[in-house]
Amino acid sequence: MIMLLAQNAENAKAINTVLITLLTQKIFNPKQDIRFHQAQLAGGFSGRVIDTNYITPFMKEVKFPAMSESGWQTHTLAQPFPYDLNYQGKVRPERAKIAFLNLIDLAQNKGVSAKEILKFLFKNLIRKRDEIASIELAKPQNFSISKIIEVLHKHFTFKYSSQGGARLPVLAIFAAYECMMNEVARFNDKFLCPLQNHSSADLQSGRIGDIDVNYADNTAFEGVEVKHERIITPQLVMDAYEKFKGYKTNRYYLLTTADMSNASWDEIENRISRILQIHGCEVIVNGVYTTLKYYLRLLSNTADFVDKYVELLKSDETIKFEHKIAWNNIISDFN
Repeated sequence: MIMLLAQNAENAKAINTVLITLLTQKIFNPKQDIRFHQAQLAGGFSGRVIDTNYITPFMKEVKFPAMSESGWQTHTLAQPFPYDLNYQGKVRPERAKIAFLNLIDLAQNKGVSAKEILKFLFKNLIRKRDEIASIELAKPQNFSISKIIEVLHKHFTFKYSSQGGARLPVLAIFAAYECMMNEVARFNDKFLCPLQNHSSADLQSGRIGDIDVNYADNTAFEGVEVKHERIITPQLVMDAYEKFKGYKTNRYYLLTTADMSNASWDEIENRISRILQIHGCEVIVNGVYTTLKYYLRLLSNTADFVDKYVELLKSDETIKFEHKIAWNNIISDFN
């Protein structure tokens, strides 16, 4: 049961977080019935408070797959019912739910040591973490621009079982900007802002897109918003304007991997023209692949782009093990 949860740690991170919280509570408070995971339940305790304050921060610190705040963010685990073997929350996959409930039952009703269960779970999570960290990612050096675009298309559109696939086009565009900052005169005296962990612009931080290039005074020069398999609409154009209208932004790109042949182009162009008249910023709506192809033509060595994309795959917290394996398999198919 533990092996199942550890091997599927990316998809079972909410389950593992809740389970670790319950086992920890049992170790420190042996008399507590850990099935009663909410204070509103008779004899219960607030598992979410313990998780938010201690367990999830610990999971992040040791680089185990972790939720943003708490395992109880998942609606199916936050039902106000005890975690007994008849728990009705629709936790998926079903086999993970069965493993989760049976491990709780072992610690609560069968006399199995919560500490020993936790030690075995940690051992397997560490093994899985280290397996992921040790994977070597392919870095092809002699691919043509058309082949790079084809590889990226396959990597973006692969059917993944975990979240994070929408981050891949963002990483590719960012890698292109990393290369262009040193090669394109337009970016002289400008700097590329680090990628943020979350996917949307944070207005309070002054960020306007998924990717930002700023003036030397740290105000927004150019922004890029990347959508995956989502058509750009006139409303998205106006939403973008709200993000940059307070700055002397020169250009703002709205890029998508989706097919834009049926988009409302007339209305989009009207909005773009209006923004240019009012503000002076040029809004550009385009495809991710078309844009990447153009950017790669500006580079003296496209292998640098591939290297930077691979490094981002290694370091970005959103990227999961299956995204890395998919990359290697795709490259292998092309060699």
